[in-house]
Amino acid sequence: MPAQSKAIVEKILTSLGFSATVEEHQLEDGCLLDVKTEDSGRLIGRQGQTLADLQYITNRILFQADPTSPKVMVDVGGYRAQSREALVKKAKDAAEKVRRWGDAVELEPLSAFDRRIVHHALKDDPDIETQSIEVDGTEKKVLMLRPKP
Repeated sequence: MPAQSKAIVEKILTSLGFSATVEEHQLEDGCLLDVKTEDSGRLIGRQGQTLADLQYITNRILFQADPTSPKVMVDVGGYRAQSREALVKKAKDAAEKVRRWGDAVELEPLSAFDRRIVHHALKDDPDIETQSIEVDGTEKKVLMLRPKP
């Protein structure tokens, strides 16, 4: 299946006019397709939205072909790793504010993928609880950090 996912991403990129190579790396719960291109900014898009859309389309195509296929993560030039590190740092800084002041802190609206990263980063913190709260009119939710009772 991973070879098929690589071929799907290559075909999508070619159809969109991107000159790119795709490297495949196995993960414990799927695979990572790392795209190498000169036009990485356009492919990543504003706040990673184009990259997220490419990943979503790829996974939908794979799921249509085989509902048991593992999830594929698509990255361009290490963008996801850098974004993840920045998000974890922001979450830990917010958790420190909650600890220091005892007040709840609300993070900006995040995608489900990003909320999962924050929940995971703070799950073992004995003083902080996290909760996703829906934002009216969007598919995103904010993350509320508050002291554990």
